[in-house]
Amino acid sequence: MRDTTQAKIEELQAKKQDILQGDPAAIARQHAKGKKTARERLEILLDPGSFVEFDKFAVHRCHHFNMHEKKILGDGVITGWGTIDGRPVYVFSHDFTVFGGSLGEVFAEKICKIMDLAMQNGAPVIGINDSGGARIQEGVVSLAGYADIFYRNVKASGVIPQISVVMGPCAGGAVYSPALTDFTFMVEGSGHMFITGPDVVKAVTGEEISFEDLGGAQTHTTISGVAHLAYDDEVACLEHVRYLMGFLPANNLDPAPLVPTAEDSAPDEQLNTLIPDNPNKPYDMHQIIESVVDAGDFFELQPDFAANLITGFARMQGQTVGVVANQPMVLAGVLDINASVKGGRFVRFCDAFNIPLITFVDVPGFLPGKDQEYGGIIRHGAKLLYAYAEATVPKITLITRKAYGGAYDVMCSKHLHADVNFAWPTAEIAVMGSEGAVQIISRKQIAQAEDPVAETKRLTEIYKDTFANPYIAAARGYIDDVILPSETRQHLIQALKMSAGKRQVGPQRKHGNIPL
Repeated sequence: MRDTTQAKIEELQAKKQDILQGDPAAIARQHAKGKKTARERLEILLDPGSFVEFDKFAVHRCHHFNMHEKKILGDGVITGWGTIDGRPVYVFSHDFTVFGGSLGEVFAEKICKIMDLAMQNGAPVIGINDSGGARIQEGVVSLAGYADIFYRNVKASGVIPQISVVMGPCAGGAVYSPALTDFTFMVEGSGHMFITGPDVVKAVTGEEISFEDLGGAQTHTTISGVAHLAYDDEVACLEHVRYLMGFLPANNLDPAPLVPTAEDSAPDEQLNTLIPDNPNKPYDMHQIIESVVDAGDFFELQPDFAANLITGFARMQGQTVGVVANQPMVLAGVLDINASVKGGRFVRFCDAFNIPLITFVDVPGFLPGKDQEYGGIIRHGAKLLYAYAEATVPKITLITRKAYGGAYDVMCSKHLHADVNFAWPTAEIAVMGSEGAVQIISRKQIAQAEDPVAETKRLTEIYKDTFANPYIAAARGYIDDVILPSETRQHLIQALKMSAGKRQVGPQRKHGNIPL
């Protein structure tokens, strides 16, 4: 009996050793591409020694194309849970050294089990993607596996944070799981995402395009907006995933982690002179954001996509906040199609996970032009409007300079039930810019003047003095206070404290119909 038991223990240990060791030749090929293995990636992502693996002995059930002759323990994906900064997270990591990381029935079942556990236990799920796609030998079963994962992505949306990391190929139907998650990180040079690859594109359209140009990290972080951030190497990418997790709650019922911070609400006098005297001269909105948040620590998302709108996470007295801000340095901070979609999705994430929103406004309006109108700026602009109106988290807005036309309304105005609205004395809240307004209102008067240029200038100054200020809106209660720029941080902190207990119950309905 003792010998039999010992033999079984030794067999178990040998199997575990084989699993951990993997295929040395395949691992060498992975390293030769500059890529780490699935296990090495989890070691970087998770706290040391915290990973607990599930289903390491799982194997596929396919008998077609002689697949029954090759069964590898784990079946091409490593799943389990561990911790990041001591907080539980559930993970799966595609193993490209096993069947090219292709997804089959058992592979999908392993991922689905982890996602179910993550939802059941209220913890984030992080998926590392490096896969050749559907396992062709398993046919429709592979397609069913993808759909099972997509279904769980949707069910988990707004319940637990979902993060995708693309470190290798991610093609065809596989791209829709990252597309359904909250944040997507990519590694430059090795991470690729596309519905159809370069060969298919060439066969169908005749167009020749590289993997990188079609679906590389730069493409998706600057042009398509599919990915949020890209990094030069895998270590930097995974370290920043850890950094992001520090801002997020474990689920939609738990608060985000509170990070103790030294009390620092001293006035920043530099803000008093930040806004240029020339209303058409830009300034960097990052200077304001970094001046008022804890330790100047701002984690920006999608910095290279729709850069006319800034989104990201920061902390105010240790509390996570979501930041949305117009960027005067890019397209004068106008709202366009991409900025509206980018902002709307970010606002909805913050609302789903009870993260207060701080909005910094300097917006001259929506970007005019045929391309924007044909592209559906009306529909897409409505997404940001809808997101702000729907949000029930604390909403605090600061107008620094321009707030013109419909864009004033959309950027979390009092009329969308923002809780506290501030303005700097440099704020201009009006239907449109002074010069344009005068050209419309006083067109005949200017045309009849002896000196139309001088008359235009005179009337523009009158309009500025009358409307280009925050006091008319403040008189109506649309602005709660006009504050000194140097005192912005303490006013924002006070507003967050005041609205911390906010409770807002919406109408009874299945769900709204956001303009998609």
